[in-house]
Formats: sequence, C-alpha cells, structure tokens
Amino acid sequence: MRARRQKPKGSVVFNKNRGTWNFLWMENGHRRSIKLGTLGRLPTKEDALRKVEVTKRALRLAQERKPSTVRELVDRYRETKMPERFSTRYGYEAWIRNHILPKWGESTITDLQAREVELWLTSLPLSPKSKEHIRGVIAQLWEFAMWERTAETVINPMKLVTVKGATKRKRKPRSLTVEEFQKFLNQLDGSYRVMALVCVSFGLRISECLGLKWGDIDWLNSELKVQRGIVRKVVDRVKTEESEQTMSMDQEMLLVLQNHRQQSLFPSPEDWVFASVVEIGRFPISYGWVFRRFQQAATEAGIPVFGTHTMRHTYRSWLGAAGTPIEVQKKLMRHRDIRTTMNTYGTVFTGEMKAAHSKVVRMALSGGTPPLN
Repeated sequence: MRARRQKPKGSVVFNKNRGTWNFLWMENGHRRSIKLGTLGRLPTKEDALRKVEVTKRALRLAQERKPSTVRELVDRYRETKMPERFSTRYGYEAWIRNHILPKWGESTITDLQAREVELWLTSLPLSPKSKEHIRGVIAQLWEFAMWERTAETVINPMKLVTVKGATKRKRKPRSLTVEEFQKFLNQLDGSYRVMALVCVSFGLRISECLGLKWGDIDWLNSELKVQRGIVRKVVDRVKTEESEQTMSMDQEMLLVLQNHRQQSLFPSPEDWVFASVVEIGRFPISYGWVFRRFQQAATEAGIPVFGTHTMRHTYRSWLGAAGTPIEVQKKLMRHRDIRTTMNTYGTVFTGEMKAAHSKVVRMALSGGTPPLN
C-alpha cells in the first residue's frame, strides 16, 4: 500500500491586527500558514482547534492526491517489491542510484514516457546491454506504480522503448580449446587450480563455485549438490530453481577434491571448499582475487580474452564436442529453458549425464579426446 503521509504538525495563533485565527506549520523546511477564520466565526481558541483538525485532514488528503516523485516511488518499491536475491537487488540499486534517480528523481512516473526515455537512453555512454537493464528497471517501477494504484493501469510505456543492439553481444562468448585450458591450468596452483577444474567440469558460475561447502559433496555416492551462491560476502540462493541441482561426479574429480580437502586448513562439512586463509575460513576466497589470478594465468598462457564465465562457456562447448545430446546439455547446464542452450527439447537420462560429465573431466584433467577445432 502507498505510504500514508503524516498530518501537518503546527500551532494555532491569533493575529490581533487582523482579528483572525491562523494555523502555522513547517513543511520541507519552509514555514506555511493558513487562515482558519475570524474571531466572529471562531470566538474561542477551542473553536479554532476544532477547525484546525478539519484543516489538517484536508491538507493530508491533498498531499496524498499529489503525484509522488520517482524518488518517493523508489523508496516504496524498495520496501515492498524489490527482488530479494542479493545479486539482483545489488544490480537494480546500481542502475537506480547511478542513472535513474539523478535524471528522473524529482519527476513523476508518468513523466517517463517511451519517447523521452528512449532518447535519454540513446544519449547515455553505456553498452546496449546496460541500457536494456535500465529500461527493465524503469519498467518494473511502472508496474509497481500501477500495482499500488498511484498510476493508471495502462500498457507499460517501457514496452515501446527500443534499445538498439540490446540483443546482440558486443563480444562473442569465449570458449577455450582443450589445449588452451591445459596451458591456463599449468599457470595455476593450489585452490585456484582446483577451482578452475571444478568450474570447467561442472559448468558452475563463479558465485556457485565459491559457495560450495564440503558438506555439499556426497563422497559415498559421488555427487555434488549445488545449492547456494555467494556475492560480496552475502550468501544467497542460486540464480534459478533449475540451477539448484545434485550433479554426478566422476571418480577422478572426486580424487581431486579429496586431495584438496586433505591439504585444506578448513576441512569440516560446514567449511567452504575454497576457504580464505585471510578470512580465517569465515568466507571463501573473494571474487576479486579469483578474477585477478585467472586473468594473470590467462595472460601467461597467451589467452587474450578471458573472464571467470569463460569456464562455463567452455563447459558448454566441450559437452557439444563430446557428442552430448542437446537435452542432456540443458540439464547439465542447469538452464530453465532449453532455448537458452539451443532450440531443441527432449528427455534426459541420468546415464547420459554421467557419461557426458566424465568425458569433460577427462578433457580437463589430461587434455584427452575429443579435441575442439
């Protein structure tokens, strides 16, 4: 519901020169006043006090009918409809704080029409993808305003906004060949080496890899449970329901993790698999350190373009090179919609998933066949 505005607080004063009762109050740092009536109509202060209650109600209703600013709308959105997942909320806040409020904070939501917003987005020195994110947040604010009935229920104007190039990638996703990955891996040691192997063997997002705990590994049944992610020391759910999954683990990868656990200072089930020594095991190694170490290893291996998500793209490419059916790839990639993997549907069999995972592990650990072109 829309936040109720408080009644104006103030005092009733009699103006002897004019013979009138007046109500005085402060609003947004400014002194306001309104005449209540003459002494003839309000002979006592008690009469003036009764009249001021009626005046306060009228002022409050007038304030509530006044369209709220986008800044006020954002405050209410944060309280009631802002996404709970930390990484999503963090992204929304960045677009709101850095772009939407500086431009539109003192406007009303109805000022944000398709033409005006599209021209503004075009003028921003941002990538098409970033502009599309901003358009999406404004669309959410419009939906919220219609939900709380501070704007008429109409077609969301943001559906009419076009961001050129938003559906096109500025750079093609980078996947490593088996040979490139082996060169990259040879530049890593310790936790970073194991982390790279885990990411490329399971296609984990870096937040999911850092979010692993020893208790997530079923050593007896050779399974790995992906059930959380961590971003900026905030533990949260994984990206989608499909991302939360128990995955089969090849025996060679199991041995890699067993050896890593034996060397770890924090081997308890509730400890992080990639615990930070600096944080005394309270948190995993920070994303910043992982990014810098991976970038350094990639440079030393002669790989020009590299990011932590390269491991996930590589996993997808290796599944295809290993001849894995597309419906199995979807399940292993933990995609919600198979169109994210490829426009094909089908049935998934556990045996096929285990076989595909084992093939990828062989490629990661020993550079085995099948190679990529």
